[in-house]
Amino acid sequence: MPNEITHTGKEFKETMTACRKVFADKLKDYGASWRILRPTSLTDQLFIKAKNIRTFEITHKSLVGDSMRSDFMALINYGIIGLIQLEKGFVDHVDISSEEALSLYDKYANNAFELMTRKNHDYGEAWRDMRVSSFTDIILTKLARVKEIEDNDGKTIASEGIASNYMDIINYAVFGAIRTSEGK
Repeated sequence: MPNEITHTGKEFKETMTACRKVFADKLKDYGASWRILRPTSLTDQLFIKAKNIRTFEITHKSLVGDSMRSDFMALINYGIIGLIQLEKGFVDHVDISSEEALSLYDKYANNAFELMTRKNHDYGEAWRDMRVSSFTDIILTKLARVKEIEDNDGKTIASEGIASNYMDIINYAVFGAIRTSEGK
């Protein structure tokens, strides 16, 4: 098992490196314009990407030309943006530099990696035997939970909060990106 976990760690970091490159390139194009997104709008953006993956899984067609892997990568990046927004709140005007945005990105990417490592140990690489469509459904379920929590003004009684759901979305999206790069 240790070799598998090491292999997973390597695949996870490779995927996150590719996602960070897209994030950095978009920062060059748009700056941190996403700082304007309110939490509910960000949740809806995540929902759009997850629904696009699910539609492709069902129809096996994309009229726009997005790939499942690129949508899983977008879920990763929007999930990290969500964590940043939870920490900093939304604003009316971009208020951080690209360097600060990348620093925050790295912080949350590292947090996601650490969580994945702990859960992957406890669950024994179960994700490798799951269907990619299950990752999509779990992500959509997590988003439905986030919407409920948002509708309840962020209050929960017995459940994890929004940040925990975003972390799980990131990790399932990483698994989806890995598996779709393998042709699964």
